[in-house]
This record gives sequence, C-alpha cells and structure tokens, in this order.
Amino acid sequence: MSKVNPLMFREYDIRGEVGKDLTEDSARLIGKAYATYILRNGGKRVCCGRDGRLHSKMLLDALIDGMNSTGVDIIDVGLCPTPLLYFSIYHLDSDGGIQVTGSHNPPEFNGFKMCIGKDTLFGKQIQELNKLIEQDDFEIGSGTVKTYNIIEPYLLFLKENIKLDKPLKVVVDAGNGVAGLVAPQAFKDQGCEVVELFCEVDGNFPNHHPDPTIPKNMEALSKKVVQVGADFGVGYDGDGDRLGVIDEKGKQLYGDQLLMIFARQILKELPNAPIIGEVKCSQLLYEDIERHGGRPIMWKTGHSLIKKKMKEEKAPLAGEMSGHIFIAHRYFGFDDAIYASLRLAEIVAKEGRAISNFLKDLPKTYSTPEIRVDCPDEIKFKVVEEAKKYFKQHYSTIEVDGVRIQFEDGSWGLVRASNTQPVLVLRFEAKEKSRLNEIKQLVENKVAEIRDKIQGG
Repeated sequence: MSKVNPLMFREYDIRGEVGKDLTEDSARLIGKAYATYILRNGGKRVCCGRDGRLHSKMLLDALIDGMNSTGVDIIDVGLCPTPLLYFSIYHLDSDGGIQVTGSHNPPEFNGFKMCIGKDTLFGKQIQELNKLIEQDDFEIGSGTVKTYNIIEPYLLFLKENIKLDKPLKVVVDAGNGVAGLVAPQAFKDQGCEVVELFCEVDGNFPNHHPDPTIPKNMEALSKKVVQVGADFGVGYDGDGDRLGVIDEKGKQLYGDQLLMIFARQILKELPNAPIIGEVKCSQLLYEDIERHGGRPIMWKTGHSLIKKKMKEEKAPLAGEMSGHIFIAHRYFGFDDAIYASLRLAEIVAKEGRAISNFLKDLPKTYSTPEIRVDCPDEIKFKVVEEAKKYFKQHYSTIEVDGVRIQFEDGSWGLVRASNTQPVLVLRFEAKEKSRLNEIKQLVENKVAEIRDKIQGG
C-alpha cells in the first residue's frame, strides 16, 4: 500500500485534495523526500513560502517539520506569491525553494511547487521524490528555521528595475489570491493610481475563482476598468504567476497577445533574439516575432519545460496562452505575473497611446479557446500518438508537443495530451469563421474515432 497517493506527483508539481491525499503526514513525508533530494545534490539551505489557502499554513508547518528532520536549514519567507519564493532563491542565494500553493485550482486543492537551485523540479525528478517515500529512504539530521520578510526587498527591486515615463491608472484584481499583498503596492510605488478589486487574501475565494484565463473570472475587472476610465486592468491567479490583462475598452488580451507586445519592445533593444511561445499560441505570434526581427521558437507547454528551453536558447522572453510570462531581459527568467504587469505598464506609459491600439496592425483571425476533451490518463498519450501518425500522412505537422496540423491556407489545429489532467487539449485557428468550424470538425471527429477505437480495445 502506497504511503502517499502516487497520482499527486505530476509533471510540474505535487498536487492533491486536502484531507484526502494531502494531509499533515503526507506533507511531512514530502518534506523529508524533497530535503533528502536537496542534500544528496549538495544543497543545505532552502527557502519556503505559502499562498493564502486556508490549509497552506498547516501544510507548510508539516513540510518544514519533515525537512528539518533531515538536517536541511529553512528560510521561511511566509505568506507570499510564488514568484516571490522564486525571487527569494536568487536574493538569499539558497540551494532551492518550495512553495505551498494550490495555484488556480479549486479551494479544496493544494500542492507544492519546487526548485533545486534556481531550476524547477519536474518530470522524473518529481517521481524520484515519490520513490524516496516508497523506500523510506531519508537523510537524518537536525535543521534550523529562520523567518525572512521577502516582500520588502522584492518591492524595492521592482522600484529600482521599473521606470514609468508617466503615472497610469490601473485596476488590480487579485481574485482574493496572495498577489493582493504585493501588486497594488508595486503599482503605487510607480506613482500609479490603483483601484483595488478583491485584494484581501481569502482562501475561500468569495468573489470569483482566481484563474484569469477564464473570461467570466475577468468580468468584474472588465466592468471596473471601463467604469473608472483606467488605462488597463490586471488579474492574477491564486499564487501570482499567471497574468490576465483587460484593455481600456474592457476587452481581454490573451497570453500570446501579451507576448507580442513584450516581444516588439524587447526586440527593439535585442534584435535577432530568440522568443519562445508554446504550441497553443496563435500563428500570428510567430509571424509577428519574425516581422519585428526576432527568431520565433515554438515549444512545449509547461512552465518547467519553457524555463529549461529559455536557458538553452538564452531567450530574453517566453510565454504561454495560460498567462505565464517569462522575462529574462532585465530579470531572472521565471514566470512572475506581478513583474510582467509592471513591465506592461512601462510599455503603455512609454508608447503614450491606448493599449487597444497596440496590435491594431494584425490581420484578423478566428480561434477557439482551449477545448478539453475527456480522455483517461492510461490512453491519452496513445490517442495523441495515433492522431500524429494519421495527420502527418495527410498534412504538414509540427510535433514538439502533441501534433499541430498546419493546413495550406494558414489555418491550424492542435491535439495534445494534458500533463496535469485526464484530458486531451485541442485548439484551432483560421482566417475565416466557416473554415475554423470546418477544421475543428475534421480534427475532432478523427480524434473521437481514434479514442473510441483504443477504448474499445
């Protein structure tokens, strides 16, 4: 019988339902395993923090208890957004970091995002932790605990790093997540007029779910931006590493559109630089990067995978549709929605024109949001492999993550297996609405046929 539910050990993090999978006991074991991994890789000091969920403190206390029992020393940076935990690893030069966070998941979920040194733990490394627990293979020692307020040095860093040509009016919606502790002050430090929405940390998330990729979660922000005549509005997820933006007209800008805005600015300073998007991003993004003198790279979805690719390519910028924006130009290259929103403010202030005009020059396209199709974990990768085989026989394909089918008229469709849920992720884009429906139907029908065939044995 497993000591900890092995299904909690995902591609990018450890995640489960509190009370069912995640308990004080399982958090203690995970702490022991993570700290053992750190020690055996030459580390000794680890930063840890937590989001504002109701059970995060309980889990962090158990986690620290487990880590201390191996001999690892802890710097507890307390209640803060995940990017501040990442920042603390650089600022305090620690050997790793672990954040207790449920991110944008429902309130009953929680989990751990982990780093070894300045790199994210993912894939096989996370499975390694489960093995240590299974084998009861832990170091034994006695570690220390110190507390450190990371918010002040972080805010000071932003104040020195960001310079706005003129103050702006910004609406900040933290969705009762932990970004509310930091983002409003960061904008005020730049002289901005800040209108706060749901910036009190409340793990019940009483106003809306803290996930800015879902349009209904951005409705209150959209209304408020128009109502107060703000320059733009920003929405954060539960732990502050994903960004949603509303322009001055109340319209949402998505991850790939934000990436275009950042890329255009950065490429003025760094011509020919590689810029990374993921397989779900619009074709317009890759064309726009090229048109502005950059080298576009299409890569796999997942913050850990993107950060690794950024280091390999020495890319100053990367991003995902989900609102993870990674800036290495003047910054550390990890996904920090608060920092990204301030860089956006810097661009808006410099341009001196409405944000809705920034991408006016792009050709019109029609696209779907992410479509999630239920598919059991045991077969989802097999379904994608079969889809890949079929589509590459008939069309041009890109296979960095699942299969992206490139049609001759510039339209495309994507089929990939989610690394975090028992679903297939589909997305489509075309220049005409009728064509969008046509390619969507073609791909969906083929995928359903393959899935049913595999399920039927």
